[in-house]
Amino acid sequence: MKLSKFDWQMPATEEIPASFLEELKQLNLSPVLIRLLWNRNLRTLDAIQAFMNPSESQLHDPFLLHDMEKVVERIHEAVVSGERILIYGDYDADGITSTTVMKETFELLGAQVETYLPNRFTDGYGPNVERYKEWIDSGIQLIVTVDNGVSGHEAIAYANSQGVDVIVTDHHELPNILPDAYGIIHPRHPEGTYPFGELAGVGVAFKLAWALLEDIPMELLDLVAIGTIADMVSLTDENRAMVIWGLEQMKQGERLGISQLLAVSGSKMRDLDETTIGFSIAPRLNAIGRLGDPNPAIELLTTFDEEEAKSLAQSFDEINQERKDFVERATKEALEQVDNSHHVHLLVGEDWHEGILGIVAGRVLQVTGKPTIALTTKNGSLLKGSGRSTESLNMFQMLSHNQELLTTFGGHHAAVGLSFSIDQLETLRQACDQYIIDEQIDLSKGIPLMIDGSLDVGEVDLALIKSLKVLAPFGMHNPVPRFLFEHVKIPDSRSIGAEQKHLKFTMTNQTGQQLEGIGFNFGPEQQEITTDDVSLVGELTINEWNGKSVPQIQLQDYQITSFQLFDFRGKKHHQQLNFTEPTIYITFSKKLYKVFSQQTNQPVIYVEQFQDFEKTFDESFKTMQLVFVDVPHELDWMKQILKMSRVSRIYLMAQTPEEAYLNGIGSREQYGKLFKLIKTQKTLDVRYKLDAVAQYTKIPKSLLIFMVQVFLELKFVTIDNGILNSLENPMNRSLSESLLYQKRQQLIKNEEFLVMSDLETIKKWISSQ
Repeated sequence: MKLSKFDWQMPATEEIPASFLEELKQLNLSPVLIRLLWNRNLRTLDAIQAFMNPSESQLHDPFLLHDMEKVVERIHEAVVSGERILIYGDYDADGITSTTVMKETFELLGAQVETYLPNRFTDGYGPNVERYKEWIDSGIQLIVTVDNGVSGHEAIAYANSQGVDVIVTDHHELPNILPDAYGIIHPRHPEGTYPFGELAGVGVAFKLAWALLEDIPMELLDLVAIGTIADMVSLTDENRAMVIWGLEQMKQGERLGISQLLAVSGSKMRDLDETTIGFSIAPRLNAIGRLGDPNPAIELLTTFDEEEAKSLAQSFDEINQERKDFVERATKEALEQVDNSHHVHLLVGEDWHEGILGIVAGRVLQVTGKPTIALTTKNGSLLKGSGRSTESLNMFQMLSHNQELLTTFGGHHAAVGLSFSIDQLETLRQACDQYIIDEQIDLSKGIPLMIDGSLDVGEVDLALIKSLKVLAPFGMHNPVPRFLFEHVKIPDSRSIGAEQKHLKFTMTNQTGQQLEGIGFNFGPEQQEITTDDVSLVGELTINEWNGKSVPQIQLQDYQITSFQLFDFRGKKHHQQLNFTEPTIYITFSKKLYKVFSQQTNQPVIYVEQFQDFEKTFDESFKTMQLVFVDVPHELDWMKQILKMSRVSRIYLMAQTPEEAYLNGIGSREQYGKLFKLIKTQKTLDVRYKLDAVAQYTKIPKSLLIFMVQVFLELKFVTIDNGILNSLENPMNRSLSESLLYQKRQQLIKNEEFLVMSDLETIKKWISSQ
């Protein structure tokens, strides 16, 4: 059995009204797509057509935003009077695009405008008193924030004291008390009535641009699309419309910086979509703010110089690669620190870059399913970090409960930033664990994975996958459809890519229909997933290669409810025996018992008779996995062990220390040759002469030892102090009368079955027990 990593959430099953199906006939949609539209609350023809083909009428009037008229009047006044205006942004992709939207708008108005993106490490997030002071001292007379400001009380108060107005445009969580700004434009302003509260920072900036220019500035929607997708806000309502038009605007290739970012990332303009933004453009814009000064990003997005655009894009690409290298190394080191006895992971790297800690925490959360805080040392005595959490745990509340241990902290339910003295690390770790226990928070379910429905392998074809594209662009509140495929077979799989990190596989249904699959970062689970009964969840994609287009599933998660048998026969698997899961090693050889007792901290049980296992068995064994190290003398012992333990995961090593099957039991000719030699020699020193005897008789040494033991049991010989003596007139007895001979015959059969049979045969034998 293999549990899913995520908590699978299936949609509610309800019958779709016949009237709705009749209404949609004219659109000629597949049943799968109709079900998806219904489940996403698109339940009228008008709603579906508006969703698929948005119009400008779906955009909300910018003057519905609180303070908009007041703000527009103040900005026009500043432009007319020639005031110097500062646009104060943020260091992420949303802040960068927001600042660029405002810069280009103010330049169209003829304003004297400057821009500034704060440095994550020296300025921190949001309004900074020192930076405000520097800009005001340089002659700035009006400050407009974008993608920040609603929590900037101190800096805004300072600006007010200097006679400088601050206009805030933001979309972040509103504090209980708002700053005393000249105007605050926010889609969820407590005194406002704006109909859509999910704008990104760049969306709010675009609304102000629209109001200032008195027309919809469609040429700025490419920037809106980037910031909206990058900030992972809801891709519904007017956000969806602006992203669709923004992607079309981007394909015109008029903004040199974007074209060059696509070029260095290896993306093609014709294939541009929300995935390209999310994986090619946004990471490169975010990287510069994560590792250093983000201000060159404004130059990249606004330049008309192709050489400058190319040079800046190349440098951004190099910074992004550096960021990826930092993340890969830190994530690897963080996962090595994971201790599953803790409910919350607090992981520390002495030289982890401060700008990537949130990514690292998120990666560990995805792998382990547990809330994670990634930390790095600062000034030797302070730890600074970022945390990421599951739906089950409000990490902000947990830290609030322990704020006496912290120097600083902030954030929300799923993401936090914090710092504290390094001396408090263990205390905070224990306090977080205790909070989970005291609040009875259930972390066992893992991160929710929303699933859109079940499909059979035979239902998937290129036409279906292409039909799902009408739901794009995908993002928050409009995710890529995920489907469950239940009880399929994975007859063929292999690890691919650098370090064998990824998985390529084929899955089939009960009638043999096939579907190709790819699983990114599932490479280490290749053996696990290759089975005849697995349920998996994935997204449907098209694999285009060598001029061919083939349906494909991109694996997200899987689970196996039947018992699993893993083939660890052969030395190549021995290095994989570093299990972190609770594991019991079963050995039927005293020699191997000693070896494995020294190699592992997990329980090792030596079974000479089945009663040995009965004596050590307890109920906890049922939650563990078993490793059968070698082959038992009685296969029935395996049956009884499995019946009693009822484990669902079995690893078969089937080592053969006696090599009974390989060396056999000895032929009549071999026994005769040995008997004749003993009679001739009268005595043999079996302590020192066995190698010579083996060479003379051409009988393998291990088999020779066994044959001597059989002669000894049948009283054909005696052994005294290592000297073998032949008896003058031994009783005439058949070799088969020897219990050793009988046991070896049985062991040969057992070894032949467990070592030579294919895994499917052994699995059926176990299943029949």
